[in-house]
Amino acid sequence: MLDSIFSAALTSSELTFTDAILTIFISIVLGGLISFTYMKTNPGGYSQSFTLTMVLLPVIVAIIILLIGSNVARAFSLAGAFSIIRFRSAPGDPKDITFVLFTMASGLACGVGSFGYAVLFTLILCVLMFILNRTGFGARKSQQKTLKVTIPENLGYEEAFAEVFDRFNVRYELKKIRTTELGSLYELLYEVTIDEHTSQKELLDAVRTRNGNLDLSLTMCPTTTDY
Repeated sequence: MLDSIFSAALTSSELTFTDAILTIFISIVLGGLISFTYMKTNPGGYSQSFTLTMVLLPVIVAIIILLIGSNVARAFSLAGAFSIIRFRSAPGDPKDITFVLFTMASGLACGVGSFGYAVLFTLILCVLMFILNRTGFGARKSQQKTLKVTIPENLGYEEAFAEVFDRFNVRYELKKIRTTELGSLYELLYEVTIDEHTSQKELLDAVRTRNGNLDLSLTMCPTTTDY
């Protein structure tokens, strides 16, 4: 019975209503399971649009595969049609991209009629995602951030905060220097690595004391773009 489940495929070149309904139903279920796994393993935050996309994407891919079938001309026609589509969104997190590929693979498996393998692979990968998330695999004990500090012109920027960084055991790299206020002030951009046990408030207070309480900002994600 298991062999018949995993070897079943839509071998017929004609699309039937029953095959279409079965494919769409299984694709929706698997897409929902993948979306649920993503939400549970990404407690830091996610958008509703992305979770809905993961539910719909397997269905869309499966429908495309059903429509193509074994017709080569139809495949080239659809490829040409989809080549004009441009996604304007910025590159996402590698984990998000992985889930997108996951949903596409699930939809492809359903589209070719390999329902048994589609369910098996989806369950295995969802369980794997839960295990990796629960065990904290690959989690870092330190955080990389961007620190932007304004200093007066009479304060040497080369080693302006070396003592402060050493005191709080912060690894740092000066990425950018810019003058402002007609050259009377300097804006420094540091990429800093802060240990999870380091008090960020105490660090910022020490920096403020050093730079004369001028402007400073600590960005959660490191960046070297213009400011």
